[in-house]
Amino acid sequence: MKKKDFSNEKSDQLHLHTTDSSDQALTTNQGLKISNNQDSLKAGERGPSLLEDFILREKITHFDHERIPERIVHARGSGAHGTFKLNKSLAKYTKAKFLSEEGKETPVFVRFSTVAGSAGSTDLARDVRGFAVKFYTEEGNYDLVGNNIPVFFIQDAMKFPDLVHAVKPEPDNAIPQAASAHDTFWDFISLMPESMHMIMWAMSDRAIPRSYRMMEGFGVHTFKFINEAGKMHFVKFHFKPKLGVHSVAWDEATKISGKDPDFHRRDLWDAIENGAFPEWDFGVQIIPEEDEHKFDFDLLDPTKLIPEEEVPVELVGTLTLNRNPDNFFAETEQIAFHPGHLVPGIDFSNDPLLQGRLFSYTDTQLSRLGSPNFHEIPINRSINTVHNNQRDGHMRQQITKGKVSYEPNSIGGGCPFQAMWKDGGFASQEERIDAKKIRARSESFVDHYSQAKLFYNSQSAPEKKHLQNALIFELTKVTIPAIRERVVGQLAFIDKDLATLVAKKVGVEVTKLKQPNGSIPADADPKSLQSAEREPATKSSEALSMKNTVKDSIKSRIVGFIMEDGVKAGDVNSLKSKLEGKGAVVQVISGGLSPVTADDGTSYTPKHSLTSTSSVCFDALYIASGKKSADTLLNEENRPGTIHFLNEAYKHCKAIYFGDATEEILNYSNVGKKNHDDHAVITSENKKPADEFVAAIASHRVWELETERNNPA
Repeated sequence: MKKKDFSNEKSDQLHLHTTDSSDQALTTNQGLKISNNQDSLKAGERGPSLLEDFILREKITHFDHERIPERIVHARGSGAHGTFKLNKSLAKYTKAKFLSEEGKETPVFVRFSTVAGSAGSTDLARDVRGFAVKFYTEEGNYDLVGNNIPVFFIQDAMKFPDLVHAVKPEPDNAIPQAASAHDTFWDFISLMPESMHMIMWAMSDRAIPRSYRMMEGFGVHTFKFINEAGKMHFVKFHFKPKLGVHSVAWDEATKISGKDPDFHRRDLWDAIENGAFPEWDFGVQIIPEEDEHKFDFDLLDPTKLIPEEEVPVELVGTLTLNRNPDNFFAETEQIAFHPGHLVPGIDFSNDPLLQGRLFSYTDTQLSRLGSPNFHEIPINRSINTVHNNQRDGHMRQQITKGKVSYEPNSIGGGCPFQAMWKDGGFASQEERIDAKKIRARSESFVDHYSQAKLFYNSQSAPEKKHLQNALIFELTKVTIPAIRERVVGQLAFIDKDLATLVAKKVGVEVTKLKQPNGSIPADADPKSLQSAEREPATKSSEALSMKNTVKDSIKSRIVGFIMEDGVKAGDVNSLKSKLEGKGAVVQVISGGLSPVTADDGTSYTPKHSLTSTSSVCFDALYIASGKKSADTLLNEENRPGTIHFLNEAYKHCKAIYFGDATEEILNYSNVGKKNHDDHAVITSENKKPADEFVAAIASHRVWELETERNNPA
């Protein structure tokens, strides 16, 4: 029997609701053709409008309601369609069909987002990024609703409203937007030791990614796999980008926010449109049920990760995004994720943050999308036909025949009927529970600093410097000295030198805080509460530093070619061909937008002028060969823009290639000068300048330059 192609079915299903209005008459929502869309119906040309103008009323009413409440968190987002391909079967661990059959492809929609800002905020805020995947599987929709950081601020969902209220704009003046650098956020953090591991991540470069395509994704929580035999394993989910994990400098992030606040959204859209489809390796960390308690932390604690040195990530699949939405609102904005959307073979753990999310998401979708029928919106529909006894409600679309809407029944022949577990029916994992009803937290959750130490210890010198600068920037925005002092008191448990440095810069003393027991049971083991000085079992992890990420590709990197009339066409064409052959995108920059004429008459059309863009929007720069071009770039009109462009790019440790006869520009700038050990600067005198330029772009940045020249980015 031929297998059903669910991927095509989902694509067809979505496109059934896609409208192409070319060569079509204007109509009302009921399909009535409109003969006049310019004037409302009036009592005389200058008279009052008439209530009976049903066309006006329909148009205005729909306009009045075309904005839905934005998400409380993750409001600012972008998304795309794609596929998930399983490269290695996980049938040994789970009976989920989309994870069991090697080679199987499953359609997906992925939404990336920032957490704290509103829908109109900048993409480049220092923030956690959402990484949510909806798998349209043959057994129903499965949602993996994760982040680009593997841990979270809090251990229990009871604190989630407090966290969000603290980080959102302060209620008295609605300031600041999309920023954590203010009193209420750090007041909350200073009183929550469990947040310190997440703070290390949030203050690191992971919180300002170069692109959605260059950040990791994590399921955050510990989930369960259940196989056909009923055997259970714990599992952590990972998405590792094929392009590596890369960031921008904080100074860059603030400038990009001014130049192009849609930077990440545009980057994702353009990459897919250009065929540079974003890809991630999908991996799992599998833990046998009997090993649940073998770690020096609790698997159910969402403020902890499992070091890859202790449990390696097994890469088993590939996530590829290959199609942009047809309509942002209908798809990206209306997609409704829920960690409770499961398929057989995957189940929840007792993580108290995850347990709270299971309630929150349905409640949120009801508020945002206005109806319990939000699952019938095309982007949310299962590729399976839905059969149940749920009826009516706002915006009901499915038409169910017959008189039966209850179970059990005999009139409908007992249909729809319960599916047996062996036939794909979902069944929760059997778990023995024998406990007292209590508002408390397990004493195994008390260790708040060891993994914060692990993360900080794992960072390279430039990454540590960036993290330090981020803490200093954020805390100097805090107006209450007592809050700054408490935060430094928390940092003292992570790294004394870090605490001392930050304390000096923010004007407080280093005083370790007394550790509160919080909601720990009164009969807890006192030894377990002495967690502040505990060292992690794994002292350092290479997986936690971006220094060790993929640096062998320039695919989709944006390289600016700065040029004027008289540029050497041979050099330009040769380098352009080499870069584009390796997947990079070349964009011409000039003093204006008039075509640039090369030495052989070739014409190049600039995409940008020196005044309409900035170096922060490019991954690398090439000062095109040719003395005439170089002289024009240094004339009185162009010189300020040219030199600022180069100095700023160099400040941010980017690769810059000075072509033949451009030495005067190099000498006029503050860029690396004649230091041939500076791998960020390539000149025509290098042995293989084009190859070295490619290698420098692939390395992303030469962050070490910051410490060498004592000029932090």
